Amino acid sequence: MNKRKVTCIQHDVLFGNPEANYAKMEELLERAMKDAPDVIVLPELWTIGYDLTRLDEIAEEGAGRTKDFLSKAARRYGVYLVGGSTAKRTRDGVYNTLLVYDREGQPIGEYDKAHLFKLMDEHLYLRSGSEKGLFELGSIRSAGAVCYDIRFPEWIRTHMSSGAEALFVVAQWPLARLEHWRALLIARAIENQCWVIACNRSGSDPSNVFAGHSMVIGPWGEIVAEAGESDEFLTADIDMAEVIKARGRIPVFEDRRPELYE
Repeated sequence: MNKRKVTCIQHDVLFGNPEANYAKMEELLERAMKDAPDVIVLPELWTIGYDLTRLDEIAEEGAGRTKDFLSKAARRYGVYLVGGSTAKRTRDGVYNTLLVYDREGQPIGEYDKAHLFKLMDEHLYLRSGSEKGLFELGSIRSAGAVCYDIRFPEWIRTHMSSGAEALFVVAQWPLARLEHWRALLIARAIENQCWVIACNRSGSDPSNVFAGHSMVIGPWGEIVAEAGESDEFLTADIDMAEVIKARGRIPVFEDRRPELYE
């Protein structure tokens, strides 16, 4: 099956309050199922927000609680769950980690954010990852990226050159740079001839107002669906046949000259 109905849960995250955020997500996931999606996507750091100064207190050992929560939710609702990201504590530091589960609640993807955003002090509190974010969404080769990653086209192209046809982006992107968010996502879709499914948060924290505007973009760069700035369930259908058509019509991947790009 090369068609999927995807739902992005765009919502306000409660700053530094994991208990309230887990309870809220329970309710949001149940409500999201009214659209009968195949795939649900959550935003970045939905468990704690950007309360980075308290990571020693609220980061999870091995992301254990969030992994258990997402696994049970994916199995309960029978959906693929691109579970946003959480703060994962390890022996060598804390990572901003994206987690993905299949319909049976089995883990199929785990990606530590590679590019840390200094304007929000990530480099002071988090470790950067060094592995790709590839995973198999059933028959769909997919890639995960976290927020600031989308400003690095060479990183996204690395995944697409490995066969990915869909890019899932989870974010807490500020309203002040909304137009960058939109332009970068559209560019990543066009240049990689892929679907882009991007789930941003809404609302605010003590330091930022967030943009919302979660988006689903087709492989020709067309905006299939876009949310506003408030809490919203954004649902759209994606068809992987469109990727094959786009890549067949303009063979970008065949025409690359990587020997020139060093």
